[in-house]
Amino acid sequence: MAISRRQFLKRTGWTAAGGILAPGFFRNPLLGRALADVIGDRYLVSLYLDGGNDGLGTVIPAQNGGLLRGYYEQVRNFAGAGAIGIDVADLEKPTGFNDPNTGEQLGFHPGLAAIRQLYDQGMVAVVQGCGYPEASLSHDVSTTAWETGDPLGALAGSNGWAGRYLATQYTGTDIPGVAVASRVPGEYIQNATSILAIRRLSNFGFPFDNEYPGDKDAKKTAFDALFGAAAGSGTDLVKFVGNSGVATKLATESYPVLHSDYLSLRSDFNDMYSALNNGNSFSTARDLREVAKVVFGVARGVPNVAARFFQVSNGGYDTHSDQGGADPAGRHYGLHREVAESVKLFFDDLADMAVGAAPGSGLENLPDKVCVLIWSEFSRRVFQNDNGTDHGTQGPVFLIGGGVNGGIYGNHPNIDPAVVETNDGNTIYSQNPGDGFRSTDIRDVYGTVMRHWMNLNDPVLLASLLPIDGGDPNEYWTVADFDLPLFL
Repeated sequence: MAISRRQFLKRTGWTAAGGILAPGFFRNPLLGRALADVIGDRYLVSLYLDGGNDGLGTVIPAQNGGLLRGYYEQVRNFAGAGAIGIDVADLEKPTGFNDPNTGEQLGFHPGLAAIRQLYDQGMVAVVQGCGYPEASLSHDVSTTAWETGDPLGALAGSNGWAGRYLATQYTGTDIPGVAVASRVPGEYIQNATSILAIRRLSNFGFPFDNEYPGDKDAKKTAFDALFGAAAGSGTDLVKFVGNSGVATKLATESYPVLHSDYLSLRSDFNDMYSALNNGNSFSTARDLREVAKVVFGVARGVPNVAARFFQVSNGGYDTHSDQGGADPAGRHYGLHREVAESVKLFFDDLADMAVGAAPGSGLENLPDKVCVLIWSEFSRRVFQNDNGTDHGTQGPVFLIGGGVNGGIYGNHPNIDPAVVETNDGNTIYSQNPGDGFRSTDIRDVYGTVMRHWMNLNDPVLLASLLPIDGGDPNEYWTVADFDLPLFL
């Protein structure tokens, strides 16, 4: 029975945006080097905290008697079943973890103890007060703003901020990225190259009819002929379908081996991810293990595998109720612990891969080559509700990796109850250089990542990918800073 392209993609368990020009291209030994030449021998992992992570419950004022701590204790409850306020004694407080504006000590939520360990190793950059002008409290609208890096709609279309970069650096013959998801995530959407969306490598395969295994070779031949004919068509849509088919088949022949290789060569760490997941529903650990499998394959030079960009997500951050405080049984605590311990294990895995690796092997210094960018579509409101928090605005972004210039950047948002937005109790986005609480625009973070991690050194091109706003320079992003000191 004939199937539609939508059915075809759904049944394969993947999605590809873009196309592949020729079936033999991915057997070209120069492919891996060509892709690596763009970003260098590096990898980027986007980790999305879906639902709106409470930034004020993530990086928390920790100085008794401090101005920020005083405000925090006014807006969060510390007693009763609905308390989400966290005592100073319960916070993870690294040395020198101080707000650049006020100089006051800050701390991590206790559920982020594993992130604090990475911070102590100099591997974590925390960028406070990240947001954008005219912030929306809609999940969909704000997610789109963060994914596109175009919050005011200055650019035509809805391509992702990283997708625009990929479109300028790669072609339809490349597959530079993998999302551990059922669809291509918004930050990688574009129409020039391919991104695979794979839930699990172990289940990734071409949708042959398993009820008639004896026909498999004949079906392969038939599909090759169909895709090849379509790829040579003069009609763009037919060519796209053909090229997508070629990409599917090549990828399904190349990527599953990464799973079996990992089980064979990394069995101890495979078990560690499983142990972290068991009984805790730590989907982040499962998903980062899939990323680790691909990175391990790319670093070892597995044929036809060259992905350098990844995306995973973790849901549950829409904490209108039952958010909890420092109690390990609390909802927000569990979310933080899941992400922190999963990311820590992921970097432990990378470090172990690099043990004894020869120079130039691709495996040496592997943790220094990976950057994990952790973000959420918005923070939560300054004032708590009965036992949770409502939709907010500015929040922290984390960048984690051995090549990250660890520390704390940007200003803690102004949580003075007297100056927050009167209609919704949220912090105010500001670009006023004289404002001690000046915000960090998300586009400065993205531009810094593009320039200093992805090696995009053309300032004109970079400015076209992240165009500045018009309007009042105190209220809009009219001056870009793509040189935030976030990388070594």
